[in-house]
Formats: sequence, C-alpha cells, structure tokens
Amino acid sequence: MSFNIGLSGLHATNTELNTISHNIANASTFGFKGSRTEFSAVYNGAQAGGVEVASISQNFDTNGSVTGTGRSMDLAINGTGFFVTKDSAGQMVYTRSGVFGTDSNNLIVSNMGTKLQGYSVDANGNLLTGAVGDIKVSTSSLAAKATDQLDFVANFDASADVIDLDPTTGTPFDPNDPSTFNSSYTSKVYDSLGNAHTVTQYFTKTAANEWQVNVQVDGSPTPVQTLPVTFNTDGTLASPTGSFNVSFPAAGAESMSIDIDLAGSTQFGATFGVSTNSPNGYTSGELSGVRVEDNGLVYATYTNGQSQVQGQVVLADFANTQGLTSVNGTAWTQSFASGAPVIGIPGTGTLGGLTPSALEGSNVDLTTELVSLMTAQRNYQANAKTISTSDELTQALFNAI
Repeated sequence: MSFNIGLSGLHATNTELNTISHNIANASTFGFKGSRTEFSAVYNGAQAGGVEVASISQNFDTNGSVTGTGRSMDLAINGTGFFVTKDSAGQMVYTRSGVFGTDSNNLIVSNMGTKLQGYSVDANGNLLTGAVGDIKVSTSSLAAKATDQLDFVANFDASADVIDLDPTTGTPFDPNDPSTFNSSYTSKVYDSLGNAHTVTQYFTKTAANEWQVNVQVDGSPTPVQTLPVTFNTDGTLASPTGSFNVSFPAAGAESMSIDIDLAGSTQFGATFGVSTNSPNGYTSGELSGVRVEDNGLVYATYTNGQSQVQGQVVLADFANTQGLTSVNGTAWTQSFASGAPVIGIPGTGTLGGLTPSALEGSNVDLTTELVSLMTAQRNYQANAKTISTSDELTQALFNAI
C-alpha cells in the first residue's frame, strides 16, 4: 500500500510542478491569471490511500498591475469583467488581455485575431445598444458641417465712451475707422464645403446702457447686419432676448445662415472681454487615429479636431468564473459550470472601468512561485523517498526468507 501512497504523492506533486511552471512561464503575459493546485486526501474506507488533485483553480480575485503604454488602443480593466471577443469560428472568447488593433477590414481585433465585441453605430453615428457585434472604425473622411449657430458671451465695458454714429452730428460706422467702435471680435465659421469665413462683430456704445452691433463678413466694406443691444441697470442683458440671424452667400456653397446668441453677456465697469466664442460647424477632416474612453466609447479622431463615435466596448461577467474553460491566447470560454455571461458597459453594475492606453499585467507573484517551487521539489523528493524506503523494506523481507 505504501508504494501506491507514494506514487499518488508523486503524481499530485508533478501536477503542482506543472502548474507552478505554467505560472512562472506566464509571469509577463498580459491579462494572465495565476493558478494553484489544490489537493485532497484519499481514504479506502478507514485505510489511508494517499493524495489526489482536487482541482486547479485560477486567481480571478487579484488583478495584475496596470502599466501605461501610450498606445491608444491598449485597454486595461480596473476591477471585474472580461473583454468579449469572437474567433474565426464564431465562438465567443473572453479575455483580460487588452492588446487591440485594427485588421485589414478596419475591425478592432486582439493580438490573437479575435474580433472585439461591443455596440455599433448606425449611419448617423447613433449608438445601437440593442445587440452586441463587431466594432468597426470608419476610415472615410468626415464631411464638413456648415456653421449655423454662434454662442457669444462678452462683457461690454460700461465705462466706455459714447460714440455718435448719426451721419448729421457724428461719424457713421466704418470698420476701417477705429473711432467708430469701442471694441471688436472675430469668429471663424465654415460653409457647407468646409471653407472658412470670418464673422467680425463691432461693438459701439451709443448711449448709456445702449450699444450697436455691426456684423461684417470676410472683410466686406459694409456690415451684413446691424443690431441694437441694451442692458438693464444691473448690467444684465435686456435685449435681444433671443438670437439674431446673420445671412450671407458663400461662393460655390450653400448660402449661410447663422444665429448669433448673446445670452449671458453683461455690461459692467470692466474692460471688454469675451468668455464664450463657440461657433458650431467644422471643415472636412481625414482620419488621424482612434481614441477609447474609460466608459468604453470608441471615437475616430480627425485632422480637423473633431471626433465621431464608432461604437462602445462591452464587458462580460460570470456567476462562477472558476467554471470558465481556459483556451489558448490567455482567454476563456463559457461552460455549463460558469453560467451565462452578464453583458454591460464598463463601470456599470459589477463591471470595472477601463484604463485606455494601458495594459494589465500578469497577477503571478514570482517570489511566491519560486518558494512554492522549492516546496514542491521537497515534496516530490519526500514521496520518492517513501517509495525507496518501502522498496528497501520489501527487499529485506525477501532476504530474510
């Protein structure tokens, strides 16, 4: 019986050595989860029968260290969850390794070629959260968007001198004559072809709490719009109560119509200053890169400074992560024991958030593994010694007969 007990110890310890060796070999593997061999005693009735391997469990409770890489499509999970990917056979594969890039079809894929899964967008860039599928980055140019709104907030200097613009008693407004206005400000806007235009507002104080705004486009000799602006005695804007419109033709493009909103402007005894100059619209742009936010939103970035949503990364969690089946590529597949995955966006429910431009390392502690390796080695030697001793005792018995 002692032979069998010693042999069971050798088999169990050999399995432990394999587990430790696997951990050490993957100490630098991104997203790897270390394993341990768990033993249980064997009894044949009341008779000692040795040892067996009860299970090999993985440590999903400890995350590896997160290291910044500077690579925009590297992702690390802070907390619970797995990236959802799909292999060439259509099987869902779950991983903690966030090394992603794009393939020849502009799909986001892992370094093992599996396709990253998430929510896609429709033709208008609206996120479709109903179904999970491949995330694709569009390489087409971003079309220009004509400016149709300009939010402008400024402080009009209450201590500024009044200027007489009456042609009979003063000097009419002239954009080339600084004596006919107190201050000015220029905004850049774009037409439907992406061509840039300048909209310059000239502010002239005509009386106490009363101003005149003259709007000039592209250096035209005459203003395209003249608007009276009045303030209350407490310095708040009295009129206009809404936006005012500026319209002008654009060569080769659609005529432009821009609503300028002065809401929030004030008249205090301080120098003229602009706090908001926010025209919408932009020129066309070429794809310059991809950016991923901590909530999983994937943006294509363009040379015109704009960004456009391409999709959103989802994460998966399981009721029993120990029930997952390990596969090649530092990944796992669903099994009956693991249960069905719970899918959600990063940072919701039990799912962790994402750290873009970073990767999660292995959670293997090399010091602990090396100590365990020495312990397993001694256990192996001790079990081998029990077999050797049993052999010597048996040989002594044979010699006595």
